[in-house]
Amino acid sequence: MPPRPSPLRRTRLVALLSLWGALAAPLGAQGAFATLKGVVTDAVTQQPVVGVRVVIAATGRFATTDSIGVFELKEIPSGVIRFFFTAPGYPRTTLVLALAKGETMVQRFELEGTSAEVASSDSTGGKVQRLPATEVTGEPSRGVRYEDFERRLKTGRGQYVTREVIEERGYNNLSDAVRGLRGVAIECGSRGCLVRMARALPGCYPQYIVDGRPDNFFGPNVAVRDIEGIEVYSGASDVPGEFAGTDAGCGVVVIWTRNGPPPPPRRP
Repeated sequence: MPPRPSPLRRTRLVALLSLWGALAAPLGAQGAFATLKGVVTDAVTQQPVVGVRVVIAATGRFATTDSIGVFELKEIPSGVIRFFFTAPGYPRTTLVLALAKGETMVQRFELEGTSAEVASSDSTGGKVQRLPATEVTGEPSRGVRYEDFERRLKTGRGQYVTREVIEERGYNNLSDAVRGLRGVAIECGSRGCLVRMARALPGCYPQYIVDGRPDNFFGPNVAVRDIEGIEVYSGASDVPGEFAGTDAGCGVVVIWTRNGPPPPPRRP
């Protein structure tokens, strides 16, 4: 018999397969990406939760629920994907879903702010399936050197590629790793491929920051096997203040290597 829920207040994310959507038909076997559609409601009041950010953990891309709690997140890499749900008044929560290529998954999500049990059927009497929820108690740190990377990753600003994603997808180079990110274009010629932001003018290429230092020579040529994390900011409005500069208008690609320089000593 499963243990009873703790009486202590906690916030969980409960995903319910809803009769209004269930699983939509695949978009086609040739689609390389998946789509997640859903509505987010409060588990107690059953009212829609407005302004919830549904974030793809690996890349930082997100969609926000509208006035009726509905969101749509497209071009999600297929596979086992972790999502962050953040909303005013609710601690950040994470949920893992398995998405197939070309699939459109439609679900109802409930943000639960009490220890009350969620009913096993919806208002129409139809059965629903509860997906396992994961309570976030803290993400494992990559180390002191990556504190800034992890801090920005949690904000959902920009787009991110982590070491885990690089290894899982077997990327061969930097261009492969950022190909398909929103606002990124890849230009290939006889000398190889270059990363360019889709909104940038011709000949306007992004600023590269390697381990916290500008480096437009080494940056585009970093071996993907040496990369721990990548941040991509496609335009000046997306770039954090610490990376703003004369070349920020063409976008910024921030690379964190696995064996970069040691961090500066901290002030007491």
